[in-house]
Amino acid sequence: MTSTTTSPPEDATSAAGTAAAASADRRRWFALAIVMTAAFMDLVDVTIVNVAIPSIQKDTGATFASIQWITAGYALAFAAGLITGGRLGDIHGRKKLFLIGMTGFTIASALCGFAANPEMLVASRILQGGMASLMVPQVLSIIHATFPAEERGKVFGMFGAVIGLGAVSGPILGALLTEWNLFGLEWRPIFLINLPVGIAGLILGAKFISESKAPKALKLDLVGVALVTLGLLMLLYPLTRGRELGWPLWGHLSMAGSLVVFGALVAYEKVKARRDGSPLVELSLFRVKSFAAGIAVQLTFGVAMGIFFLVWTLYMQMGLGWSALRAGLTGVPFSIAMSAAAGMSVQSLVPKFGRKVLQAGALITGLGLLIYIWEAHHFGMDIASWQMALPLVVLGIGMGLIVAPLTDAVLSEVPQEHAGSASGLINTVQQMGNALGLGLVSVVFFGSISDHLALSDIGPAFSTAFQRSLWVVTGVCAVIFIGMFLLPAKPKQHLEGGAEDASPEAAKEPALTQ
Repeated sequence: MTSTTTSPPEDATSAAGTAAAASADRRRWFALAIVMTAAFMDLVDVTIVNVAIPSIQKDTGATFASIQWITAGYALAFAAGLITGGRLGDIHGRKKLFLIGMTGFTIASALCGFAANPEMLVASRILQGGMASLMVPQVLSIIHATFPAEERGKVFGMFGAVIGLGAVSGPILGALLTEWNLFGLEWRPIFLINLPVGIAGLILGAKFISESKAPKALKLDLVGVALVTLGLLMLLYPLTRGRELGWPLWGHLSMAGSLVVFGALVAYEKVKARRDGSPLVELSLFRVKSFAAGIAVQLTFGVAMGIFFLVWTLYMQMGLGWSALRAGLTGVPFSIAMSAAAGMSVQSLVPKFGRKVLQAGALITGLGLLIYIWEAHHFGMDIASWQMALPLVVLGIGMGLIVAPLTDAVLSEVPQEHAGSASGLINTVQQMGNALGLGLVSVVFFGSISDHLALSDIGPAFSTAFQRSLWVVTGVCAVIFIGMFLLPAKPKQHLEGGAEDASPEAAKEPALTQ
């Protein structure tokens, strides 16, 4: 008897292939939702604590120094570990590092929520920031490795919308959870809310996120880790604590010394790249014009964001005497406008108009600031939430036109094997910009407020300081507008190898290393 092998009908094979493609497509969109939820958790956690500080202070008896460290400890640990976290993802796998980071972030959130004293809360916040530095860089890396070039514009538009939503959701959520006093827990739910989200993210992430890593074997650059961590701490610690400590001489020497450390880092990384090709900071990225220019703009944009959001909160809560909930709800128009503009910019506007969209964003942001300055001066202490809606909508549109396309521009020509390192640099530069902005707040905002004010003079003094600060931010927007001329005039094709002569077929292949 002769055995025969029956081939499946051609239409059956085609149907099976279509079903497999549909399944893979669903997996990557689920993966996108999971990593964006993680990014949202981080964004909310940065801002959610501020509105709960009075409750924390009352419940734990925390000193002012402890309160400073509850907010600053997270930011310092986060910024110091971002580049290292990105490189670890390149080496050991982005999915693996994402899940490790999310596990640690969830555990640290539980420790924060159940902290018995201020010291435990500070330590838990530092741990939380360190775990976020492992988790957050993988978000952009996973997006970069999972989605082909032609889809990344849409994806980064969604990412920008999440950023806009997270920017305002933190204060609102923090105010609600604190005022509700769920189960008599006071401020603790602001941290405990991360537990169900984190557990769900771990279960779904393990199932739907595909592993990716650098195509060639890399080694962790321990000397580079030490230098970048030392340099960032020498720069950011004095900026964070400077005003509280009276801007001591050692703080200025530390910030100046950080430039020496960063110089040593650059020199060492050049040697490391020649020796074994595994530097922590891939300096060759800065030869990519879109990356170098985008990083510079990102830093400056971070300064503007750092100044604006802090002085805005201080103005509403301490100057106008509004509750945390009223201040948070006042920002809703900003959040909606920013989310809508971010989504529209990369999907519809940038492909047609290129960098003009980002430059329009800088100009519109400046316009919103000028409107806000006029309103604060004209209405004085009687200004209402609804009167702030116009400048906040204009500001939201302007920032939305910048935040999503800028991330896309920075990563557009980055080789896939360096996606983690590039993502870590983007986030680190953003955090450095925020820290520089916060340092400038001590000069441009508090520097114009007397330490000995009568109760009746506090509101007007804060209003004046707010207006002066917005003039500074307007100037920063002008610098951003000029810096954007260094970006490519038109959006370029995303190329995985970074080579401009790559074939169209290769450019369309999703860069996913299993």
